[in-house]
Amino acid sequence: MIKGFRERLRKGETLLGTMVTLPTASTAEILADVGFDWLFIDGEHGPLTTPDILGILQAVSHRVACIVRVPICDEAEIKKVLDLGAQGVIVPQVNTAEQAADVVRFARYAPAGGRGVGLARAHGYGFRFADYVASANDDVVVIVQAEHKTAVENIGSIVKVPGIDCVLLGPYDLSASYNKMGQISDPEVLAGIAKITAACQSASIPLGYFGVNAEAVAPYAAQGYTLLVAGVDVLFLGNGARKILKDMQAYEKPVK
Repeated sequence: MIKGFRERLRKGETLLGTMVTLPTASTAEILADVGFDWLFIDGEHGPLTTPDILGILQAVSHRVACIVRVPICDEAEIKKVLDLGAQGVIVPQVNTAEQAADVVRFARYAPAGGRGVGLARAHGYGFRFADYVASANDDVVVIVQAEHKTAVENIGSIVKVPGIDCVLLGPYDLSASYNKMGQISDPEVLAGIAKITAACQSASIPLGYFGVNAEAVAPYAAQGYTLLVAGVDVLFLGNGARKILKDMQAYEKPVK
């Protein structure tokens, strides 16, 4: 686990990341070499299984902060990825203060929460148990996603939940909740985003945003969002391959 990442987030430092969805540690190693501050390991969408996430963490979690998005707000899911050694969790579809409080409770050891205690990779398989338990509440990052119109309605109470380190905006799911799938620039969707932004900034809660490229993230960085994630491993692969093919097609000669 990377020491100091949570402190950097809470101080408002801009932290640049990208998304990992492919079930190969090699992909994460390549992205870690690029120099990102953190990797968004997506366990919600795509094929990543527990062994895949473990392999990624074993390969790069000592070099770059790895934060895992779990499929749902579930105690077992959160506990499992933290025990594997994730820097923190991203929990989708957190729509109420009660759900946000559950996330904190599942991710923090007593007295700050009720995280279950076991022996796993995060604890050095038992050999660094005391050190990990003593520092985990200070080091583990807890991020909730605001990505539904119900979260917009309840954002004022969500940001008051102690122990939330960041709210990550989910623009595409948010647009879908307004029956405007993908229309992230629709006035109603933008109004919801503005309400989330204002509530978080008023409560001094860092904000995060995902975009498919740097251009999509730029307007939110300008608004003070600091946990930024742009791009996806599969898009890097696909876009790079398409460009190479297009460039090579210039060499084609017509068949006589």
